[in-house]
Amino acid sequence: MLISSHSFPSWLTSWMQTQKIPLWGAAELRGFSTPFDTNGQRFPFALSWAIPMNPRIMAGIQHSPNQAYSDEYARVNARINELAEMLAAGIRDRGFQTQPLAASERTDAVAIKGVFPHKTTATRAGLGWIGRHCQLITRTFGPWVRLGSVFTDMLLPCGPTVERNFCGRCKRCVDACPAGALRGNAWYPGLPREEILDVQACDNWKIEHYYQYHKGHTCGICSAVCPYGLRSLKTP
Repeated sequence: MLISSHSFPSWLTSWMQTQKIPLWGAAELRGFSTPFDTNGQRFPFALSWAIPMNPRIMAGIQHSPNQAYSDEYARVNARINELAEMLAAGIRDRGFQTQPLAASERTDAVAIKGVFPHKTTATRAGLGWIGRHCQLITRTFGPWVRLGSVFTDMLLPCGPTVERNFCGRCKRCVDACPAGALRGNAWYPGLPREEILDVQACDNWKIEHYYQYHKGHTCGICSAVCPYGLRSLKTP
């Protein structure tokens, strides 16, 4: 079931406002390996949103993660999953197919990835670009956000897709990575993750040094040193 409107449905805009989601949009994903709906068709669209992390906590992990960051990471992810289920229910109630994408859920332990990259949905929804640390960077919050996504067949006004990065020559994240896992390459759409991040080196370092935080699934140093994130500390 599709809608023909070229603007977001009023119920959706109101829902985002009520839930106090500061940054959101829609992505066209035709041609991508999205999940299948109940009719065996891949979902063509997704709603993407960003929930900001506590900036003081993020600024405090420029040398090492800590318990406050671990707790904030878990809190925001839980909120994203709650919102995703609520939004999916609202879409479903209006006669459309939908599937929420869990936050930070690893479904492929070998390749170290999930069902679909939230970052792909976010860049195609116009929320930001991918930095040299392989994280989404937004204009308002930098990379100090967690991402949510809900797939749907509901026709939505999508994008505009972000087609380039805005990191310039900055390599603070590359220099700060204790695992030496960042390759320093500038992102553009379609660049393989492996050209930006040695995911195995990153994962091994976290497990060896930060296992006490979600069994080594979190670090955050590369995001913490990003100038776009640090700039948000000055925002009223």
